[in-house]
Amino acid sequence: MRTVTLPLLAILGLCGASTARAADLDYDYLRGADYDPVPAPVVDWSGVYVGGHGGYTSAALGFKNALQPLVYQRSHDTTAESDFRASTLLSPQSKRVGSGSFGVYAGYNIQYDSFVFGIEGDYTNFGRMGYSRDSINISRTNSANLLEDLYLSGTSATRINDYGTLRARVGYAADNLMPYVTGGLAIGRARAADSLVYYDSGFDVSAYNANLAGTKTFVNTFGSYYNDPKSKTKVVAGVALGAGLEYAITPNILLRAEYQYVLFNQFDGHKVNLNTVRAGAAVKF
Repeated sequence: MRTVTLPLLAILGLCGASTARAADLDYDYLRGADYDPVPAPVVDWSGVYVGGHGGYTSAALGFKNALQPLVYQRSHDTTAESDFRASTLLSPQSKRVGSGSFGVYAGYNIQYDSFVFGIEGDYTNFGRMGYSRDSINISRTNSANLLEDLYLSGTSATRINDYGTLRARVGYAADNLMPYVTGGLAIGRARAADSLVYYDSGFDVSAYNANLAGTKTFVNTFGSYYNDPKSKTKVVAGVALGAGLEYAITPNILLRAEYQYVLFNQFDGHKVNLNTVRAGAAVKF
């Protein structure tokens, strides 16, 4: 009997010790160590940035008053101006031309809470030209009782070589995204070319008919012909407005999509406005 009892007590003692140790065991130890998730990098939009851009520019070119000075230079103090208002007769239609454009930009931002304020300058190469023609022929008796024939033909062309802008920016930072608006000044290099063919002639119909009838009568006549091409390169100023969306891939690499509108002041009767959509990439320091 004693032989059976001693081994049984030993087994029960071992089981009790194992149960006690299991009750004291920390289950957190079995799950392994806790790790905090790595926070996403916080983008600080403040600082200097430099980048490049490329896109498509559409130029609206106006020539309504471009030929008036050339015509008036020839028609003033004549019946072509006083009777026919020659300088107002030519009005070439507007044209639109488009092409790829590219350039560089740089700027500086300061961030206050979620708002970002900055200043940016950019340069864009465009190099497109558009032109328009108009002509008219009038033949009627003028105030001097002469049959006058007036022919005008003109061509106007504008080429935008390149331009730059200096603009203020205001954006709203939402983590890695920043929508923004921008506005400022623009300056560009443009080439304006105008060409005019001017022909004005007349004669006394009554005297001419009398001569045909055999009566010798002096026939009062006049005539003038000019072909005036003019071309010049101008530096023109204007305004620039735009809006865009910038995305920070990393705190130092920025991508953007942007729309920009540029309106230049009228020069020599030529008008120009530019609409550009473009994408860009920059490095922030």
